[in-house]
Amino acid sequence: MVGSVGGIDMPGVTGAIQSFVSTYPEIVAAIIVGIVAVGLGVYAALRFKRPMGARFIDALSDVDEIAVLMHPNPDPDAMAAAIGVANLAEQVGTTSTIQFAGQIRHQENRAFRTVLDLDLHSIDHVSDLAAEAVVLVDHNSPRGFAGAESVLPYAVVDHHPGDGGGEAFTDVRTDYGASSSIVAEYFRDIGAKPVPPDMHASEVNSTYTVPSQVSTGLLYGILTDTKNLTSGCSAPDFAAAGYLFPGVNEDHLDRIANPEVSREVLEAKARAIAGRDVRGPFAVADIGTLSNVDAIPQAADELIQLEGVTAAVVCGERDGNVYLSGRSRDDRVHMGRTLEVAVSEYRGSSAGGHARMGGGQILRPEVSTDGGDGHDISRPDLVERIFDALSGEV
Repeated sequence: MVGSVGGIDMPGVTGAIQSFVSTYPEIVAAIIVGIVAVGLGVYAALRFKRPMGARFIDALSDVDEIAVLMHPNPDPDAMAAAIGVANLAEQVGTTSTIQFAGQIRHQENRAFRTVLDLDLHSIDHVSDLAAEAVVLVDHNSPRGFAGAESVLPYAVVDHHPGDGGGEAFTDVRTDYGASSSIVAEYFRDIGAKPVPPDMHASEVNSTYTVPSQVSTGLLYGILTDTKNLTSGCSAPDFAAAGYLFPGVNEDHLDRIANPEVSREVLEAKARAIAGRDVRGPFAVADIGTLSNVDAIPQAADELIQLEGVTAAVVCGERDGNVYLSGRSRDDRVHMGRTLEVAVSEYRGSSAGGHARMGGGQILRPEVSTDGGDGHDISRPDLVERIFDALSGEV
């Protein structure tokens, strides 16, 4: 039969379809919308199942350049996560600049930067950011520089509690001990191979690689934030450390871990212990003015070791800015939240952290858009407020 396929009258079928479309256009439109929605749903489901590392490098490859922003006064975990993100960006053709507010003064942090020969840039104002697309690492809300609140992050990679997120990508895993573990997983997700310290990347048969500098940094970042994998860590932290190990430069690792300690740091620890105010299981020490703010968390590490002390906070001042660092081994005291409460009534303040470890700052007026209290605060009043926060009275 002419115009038939397998006995079916094709012209007749076509005519019937055209008649149905003209008679019931709204039904046809609904069917088309439904088909498109199902297709998009299937695509989204498949995309969502892709490993986070693959999704992250997709986000990186969608922009020409990024500013990788660490939290103020960055520690090894922040620096390691930053160099990992910057390297991933480089491998997908995206230019990156690593930036931070504050200082890098802790002897361990300075050794980390020096031994690994890191190219890091400091900023004071939002206009100093190197790119419109900002990737936050090891924190999820910009802070520590003028205009920080106006920054809309492009991506966020973090392990701290918080409500911050990225416009294109957000990965906040509070059950992980270190941001470095998350970044190490990104490399593993895309099949990257760690490059041994005695080899060049070109000698490794892999589309993506983890340079020895990055492997060493990420492993050290994991170790520092988990107290050598003994506190606050999870199975993924151990897995990430094992994955990175073939690329670790053990000599560099040893040099970072065993730097010389400055006299000021030792004096800060001594002032914290000698000048401590102990009330029940809580200890607070105001160690006054100092040039190295990284001595404050080190003093807090010492204070928490005192017999009978289950939570300790140390505060100090540099250039009119007040900094706080706290440690807790008391199930009643979530240190990050405690410090948030303690500084909440001060302008130009920010704080946060984990249950066992936290930090905060109160900026001086000229470096805070809301006219920070900074050096205008009463330090004895601050100490009293810290004690109230520790005991749950505020």
